Amino acid sequence: MPHETALIATIAVGLALAFVFGYIATRVRLPALVGYLLAGIAVGPYSPGFTADADLAAQLAEIGVILLMFGVGLHFSLRDLLNVRRVVVPGALLGMTAMTLAGTGLAMSWGWSMGSAITFGLCICISSTVVVIRSFEQRNALDSGPGKLAVGWMIVEDLVMVVALVMLPALAPMMGGTRAGADPAQPLWLALGLTLAKVIAFSAIMYFVGRRSIPWLLWQVARTGSRELFTLSVLAAALGIAVGAAALFGVSFALGAFFAGVVISESDLSHQAAADALPLRDAFAVLFFVSVGMLFDPGILLRAPLKVLAIV
Repeated sequence: MPHETALIATIAVGLALAFVFGYIATRVRLPALVGYLLAGIAVGPYSPGFTADADLAAQLAEIGVILLMFGVGLHFSLRDLLNVRRVVVPGALLGMTAMTLAGTGLAMSWGWSMGSAITFGLCICISSTVVVIRSFEQRNALDSGPGKLAVGWMIVEDLVMVVALVMLPALAPMMGGTRAGADPAQPLWLALGLTLAKVIAFSAIMYFVGRRSIPWLLWQVARTGSRELFTLSVLAAALGIAVGAAALFGVSFALGAFFAGVVISESDLSHQAAADALPLRDAFAVLFFVSVGMLFDPGILLRAPLKVLAIV
């Protein structure tokens, strides 16, 4: 297929198969996202027939994550996050520590190196924010007490992983690896300090500047009476802040989009913003699950069934 049509083909085939498999999944009383994952496996590189562009699918999936977390932020306020901090901060840290140690021990029992084992433990110590949020949304429980705790828990995990991703390259030589992606002359404490400073700076800018300027901007757009311009301003805010946060402050797209939603939630236009972003959010969230399915190699179930079972 010509390169210039790869994006169209990836979206068209991904959404079409997601619809078919999602419908079948719901008919047999399974969550629709199971069907979306199967659609990803069907168009992935490990299945015969048409293979979607994995790089494009991953980028489309990132848009889905951004819009999903932006929508979640629209239903939250800074007060909601502060109210659950005494539960989610120690809970998330203890949970991540326990799972990292368990995963590290499991990988070392397979004969993996210390560095590979720790990396594996970090991979399985965090929950999928998209899966958790979608599960609560399908039960209309996102605004409930458990829903607010779950979102706060995900935010803490994202913040911890920002620090972990900085530490891994710096600690790689101590764990038998190479220090790829890190400045060999930069001490670990300096790298961590800069990372924490960037996260604090981003949070401060969003709290003191974004909380006032972004709702004001939306009001100015709303006064024009153009629904298209308002929808465009909402999407520009969600995507622009997410990308800017990742590029300038080193935080994840999801975290940046969430805080964008939180600051817009302070505006009386937050409900209209959520309604305008909903259709695109759902479509791209489906592509997220399709892209995850594309990463799955069914052959691993035959090559290493016991290891897969141990991880599950």
